[in-house]
Amino acid sequence: MKRAQQLLSETFGFNQFLPGQAEVIEHLLTGRSTLAIFPTGGGKSLCYQLPALTFDGVTIVISPLIALMKDQIDVLKSQGVPAERLDSTLSIDETRSVMLALRSGELRLLYVAPERFNNERFLQAIMHTKVSMFAVDEAHCISEWGHNFRPDYLKLARFARACRAERLFALTATATPKVAKDICEGFGIPDNCVVRTGFYRKNLTVLTTPIIATDRDGLLLDKLKGRSVGPTIVYVTLQKTAEEVAAHLASTGLPARAYHAGMKDEQRTEVQDWFMNSNDGIVVATIAFGMGIDKSNIRYIYHYNLPKSLENFSQEIGRAGRDGEISTCEMLICLDDVCTLENFAYGDTPSRNAIRDLVEEIFSFSGQFDVSLYELSSRHDIRQLVIRTLLVQMVISGYLQELTPFYSRYQFQPLTSSSEILSRFENERRQFLMAVFKHVHKAKTWFRINLDEATEAIDCSRDRIVRALDYLAEQGLLEVRAEGVRNRFSILRRPDDLDRLTDTLFQNTLELEVREIERIEQVIKLASHNGCQVAHLTAHFGEKLPHRCGHCSWCLNGHQPARLIPTEPETIDEKLWEQLLDAWQDQDEPIDDTRALARFGCGITSPRLTRTGLSKHPLFGCFAHVQFKKVHRRAQTVAQDSIL
Repeated sequence: MKRAQQLLSETFGFNQFLPGQAEVIEHLLTGRSTLAIFPTGGGKSLCYQLPALTFDGVTIVISPLIALMKDQIDVLKSQGVPAERLDSTLSIDETRSVMLALRSGELRLLYVAPERFNNERFLQAIMHTKVSMFAVDEAHCISEWGHNFRPDYLKLARFARACRAERLFALTATATPKVAKDICEGFGIPDNCVVRTGFYRKNLTVLTTPIIATDRDGLLLDKLKGRSVGPTIVYVTLQKTAEEVAAHLASTGLPARAYHAGMKDEQRTEVQDWFMNSNDGIVVATIAFGMGIDKSNIRYIYHYNLPKSLENFSQEIGRAGRDGEISTCEMLICLDDVCTLENFAYGDTPSRNAIRDLVEEIFSFSGQFDVSLYELSSRHDIRQLVIRTLLVQMVISGYLQELTPFYSRYQFQPLTSSSEILSRFENERRQFLMAVFKHVHKAKTWFRINLDEATEAIDCSRDRIVRALDYLAEQGLLEVRAEGVRNRFSILRRPDDLDRLTDTLFQNTLELEVREIERIEQVIKLASHNGCQVAHLTAHFGEKLPHRCGHCSWCLNGHQPARLIPTEPETIDEKLWEQLLDAWQDQDEPIDDTRALARFGCGITSPRLTRTGLSKHPLFGCFAHVQFKKVHRRAQTVAQDSIL
């Protein structure tokens, strides 16, 4: 810890640790795997960055946030720390340079997304590298009870063991007690190595303001015009809303810009850089903005639309006031938003028939097999994330074993002549490369190689050919591209009853749907809570506030709960419904799925609706204002009447 204190001052420029940091770092320095549950802005990143500099080996940091990777790498490099990242935005030359630094042992930190572990070339590299620490950010994603479950996180503990990582570090800002238990079980972290600091932030004024949709733009504008200038984030649900609200604010002279996942990378980077350097900028954003953004003087957070969970709300307001100064976080409560949020949750749930068809296909294989998630998604009309979740559940249940994914297609472009390449090798290695080159097929400028064909003809492992191509790319002799990820599995046992397994998987998706709806209801309960709202929020994360906060709406408004404004009853227009049915039945590809029909009416995309062009139909989303379950019930009635 003496060395840690020295690094804290000399490298990172801080005089003392924040609460919890010293305890976490001490655990890690003594080789113990650890879970840190710190609020947004609580200093989680330093907990792996500092110890990484004391270890003999590389620290692999897994994060789903490219913005966080980029920002942290820039800061670390400015501090003289040998750190790099691997993500989809890097050029081939940049990726090659990072891989060379990894193999040479000069890196101390390498940031990657969880999907990087689907890359067989990357897996080969880390298997031959000393991994001193495996740090997993956003670790709540491992839990199906968490608000942002990602199936790929369930595999990370296995990868950590496979690469013989000396310690594992899990980090999150939003773990309820149940989610924390899942993280510890998944990553093998003992209870005495869980470090949790408080969620309570006394400098955040938390307001909830009931409103009707038609008054929302005017109220937001009044608030932005009537307060002191300061960096501001306005959170919305839809990309279209981000564009519309930003344009409206800008038209009144406010410095407002939109940010969402539908923008090009360079556009998002431009907006982010502009905001980071601004003292009065207003970003109107979906939840794609803010994660990993280290801007300490954000003065205002407005939720134009309802957040989809208390976890999201806590993360988003946690970006305000990191400098300790008073900041305002205000949620505009419009119950019209509930329908949109619920429809997102319902839209992820596949039909039972779709799951039955998927299960039937999976168990039609024998022994080892490989599949494309994209093709499965398109064929069965199940979103790729849900496909991954269903496959992972079959792995957890002992039906399947997941093997290393691979690329189905490799192509390369020589950067010098083949004779020049071969001249650099002798004896068996030269003969091996000559044999590989005999099994390539030239297109216009790229050569393609069928790895299955080549491995059988040469009688060698697939891994050896991949390693050879990777080595030649690192030496600047080839430019290599890999495409078409295929996930590989082995059947361990077959279900006694496919229908029973289907029912189990379908029930799991329905339970996940119920949990998502419950999260939306928790937000409404916070807004109308008859008591200190901040205390209610911290209790959700297992922290008991011993007193009223004094700076939430309930405390500031004379201990009166907010009176939410009820919405108008939703109706299904009969004439429009008949038009919808006509459009549905007039397709070349018949679809006898009531959930698919409901998604069409509510404007929720799916693989099949996209493929058939129905997602661009004029009637797509004509009942977006109606609850999905109501539209679905109507679709089921149609099916029962044999009209569909």
